[in-house]
Amino acid sequence: MNRPALKPAPVAPLFDPAAETMPRRDIATLQLSRLKTTLQRAYDNVPHMRRRFEERGVTPDHLKVLADIRHFPFTGKADLRDNYPFDLFAVPREDVVRVHASSGTTGKPIVVGYTRADIALWADLIARSLTGAGVTRHDIVHIAYGYGLFTGGLGAHYGAEALGCMVVPVSGGMTERQVTLMRDFGANVLCCTPSYALNIAEVAEQSGIRPEDLKLRVGVFGAEPWSEQMRTELQTRLGLQAIDIYGLSEILGPGVACECTAQAGLHGWEDHFLFEIVDPKTLEPLPVGATGELVITTLTKEALPMIRYRTRDITRLVDEPCACGRSHVRIMRVTGRDDDMMIIRGINVYPSQVEAVLVGLPGIAPHYQLVLTRKNALDQMSVEVEIAPDSPRDDESLSRVAREVQHRIKSTIGISCGVVAKLPGEVPRSQGKAVRVKDQRHVAG
Repeated sequence: MNRPALKPAPVAPLFDPAAETMPRRDIATLQLSRLKTTLQRAYDNVPHMRRRFEERGVTPDHLKVLADIRHFPFTGKADLRDNYPFDLFAVPREDVVRVHASSGTTGKPIVVGYTRADIALWADLIARSLTGAGVTRHDIVHIAYGYGLFTGGLGAHYGAEALGCMVVPVSGGMTERQVTLMRDFGANVLCCTPSYALNIAEVAEQSGIRPEDLKLRVGVFGAEPWSEQMRTELQTRLGLQAIDIYGLSEILGPGVACECTAQAGLHGWEDHFLFEIVDPKTLEPLPVGATGELVITTLTKEALPMIRYRTRDITRLVDEPCACGRSHVRIMRVTGRDDDMMIIRGINVYPSQVEAVLVGLPGIAPHYQLVLTRKNALDQMSVEVEIAPDSPRDDESLSRVAREVQHRIKSTIGISCGVVAKLPGEVPRSQGKAVRVKDQRHVAG
């Protein structure tokens, strides 16, 4: 008996595309209304936040216009650690359907909670982000972000499913198997950290798999700062368009902002978040276009409303319309984190600046690590780089590479540092977030 072919059930993203093209005046009106609700929720339901408001001499009633947010207290990682695990939640514990957490390698982990509505919002914003990146429901999405307490894997997973994609939930590790699955399944979209994408590209090349052997079209990369030079490297070696996605667990997870295919800055979803740029030293607000620290206030989260959360990410905002037609403010590429900044002989240096110098240099593979030491109360930096697989490996060639890199860093960034050229495979590879800085300043000599 021949059965009629079943028509697939229609799947539509949860988000309303009209929200992305709202006039600026309408965005501001919506933000003010939602901000008032968020401030009241935190004040009424989170004792710690109520105390912080009272210390600043403010209540939710003091908010009359959006600019009044400058009078309210900042929130930081210390607030989450001091209220570990659940004391910042604004809803009863029974209403929290999921928690995520940081690794807690430097003390108590940071714990974040989600209501059922928060999970739906998260999926909605990831679906919105993926759509802007050019992903459709016909795509196969290979997710190599870590699953578990890290927000990357499940965040991307729920959003891709909400969009109607076929999801391959591989998580990190077993890179050779990942490459095989991408080729055999015909994945169109790769979601992972940029450093792990680089690892995937290297393993594919070692296996004799060329970009044209894969069907990858889009890479959605985030969870760590990366440079334009790294974007070019990934696009060339994987044959895809590399899209930057932004988020952090304390705010929601990935999907707070994402580039569109124009690759001209990350569209920050202003109907759900309020973005500020402040001077990281004075904490005074800076105008649109100025570079400083990104501060985010959630506008629609239920379980864990965040008021003026200091991300420590250094960037700037632009509000000119994008070629794609989206009207939301754009967050330009994060150049580094304020707490990752190194001061080497009086010069401020971010790891991404060093990456921009190294990636693309002839004879150098795009793998590196910065080693910090301290001598006579002064911080010093050395750079471990790796030669390309086809480069000469004799001692003189390695020394020549080290001298060239040392010269490039000095002429570009303005600092003198030691450089060690290593053989292929000797710089540690990433299975998730890359560890770019090895801090040995407190190691006893």
